[in-house]
Amino acid sequence: MLYILAILVLIAPLLWLKIRLMKDIRRQKADESAFSSPTLETAHSVASLSILPLVEYHGADETLATEAGVSYLIKAGDMRILLDVGANEGKTDPSPLLANAQRLGVDLSTIDALFLSHLHRDHVGGIAEEKGKYVSISRGEHPVRDICVYTPEPLTGPLPRGCEAITVTAPVEIAPGIWSMGPMGRALCLMGYIQEQALAIHVKGKGMALIIGCGHPTIERLLARCQGLFPHPIFAVIGGLHYPIHGGRMMMGPINIQRLVGSDRMPGWGLGEAEVRDGIAALKRAGVGAVGISPHDSCDWTLDQFRQAFKGSYHEVAVGHTIELAPDID
Repeated sequence: MLYILAILVLIAPLLWLKIRLMKDIRRQKADESAFSSPTLETAHSVASLSILPLVEYHGADETLATEAGVSYLIKAGDMRILLDVGANEGKTDPSPLLANAQRLGVDLSTIDALFLSHLHRDHVGGIAEEKGKYVSISRGEHPVRDICVYTPEPLTGPLPRGCEAITVTAPVEIAPGIWSMGPMGRALCLMGYIQEQALAIHVKGKGMALIIGCGHPTIERLLARCQGLFPHPIFAVIGGLHYPIHGGRMMMGPINIQRLVGSDRMPGWGLGEAEVRDGIAALKRAGVGAVGISPHDSCDWTLDQFRQAFKGSYHEVAVGHTIELAPDID
């Protein structure tokens, strides 16, 4: 009898996890089926586009703070958008975001909007922020205020002073030539269901650039969403694609936490090399030339696979290294 009870104790959590995962997968499929592409004014564009990582796992030099989180300063025409705010794993003040911005001469008081890809801790400023569904720039005073915060799920906690939260429920143009592609759901093992949005920016004479926080919806679905929304070719994809295949940035002893929680598969059946090859093939089929993969959620082996696949058109994603996709010629 004790033997049977012991087996039940071991099996029950896995059974519960499997049931919840199946429920979330059904929800994801239902959301996909219900999605209908809205009619967008797609002619708008920007003349220039650059991306400066302010928080990332790799840095351009050792003077810059690094962590397994994301924050990118995006300059698209006249707009300055901050995508995500990092993890602030040490709960420090200044946070890595604020410290790096100061070191790089970036004035965060001049940003026009804050765009949250999704509400995981490495994108909203920490564990408490994820649980409370809010965002924090640093633990103390910071210059971000009086802007719109675009979020794929409602925020229930405090916002930076004077900021207004706008919950994105469908693809929408947030500035001329700059769109959120709308929330896309993904069932994740252990982490549960998550809604993530990505930026799609139309660069005049080039096409669409996708800037992605984590890529939980998968690159295949993100490319398909963009192709369904816009008549322009996709020329660039920059950001997280979540391929922690051989080692991760969040380890618990020998356990690769990112690989465990980053897919819709049960423990032991997570992401593998085949997914990386499929992702590269999908980008090539879509005709994407410029590619840069975030190291915050992809291992060094994955980064090397993308470097080899895209060679001279591959961009390193590191704190302090500006990615120029369309230089400002003024």
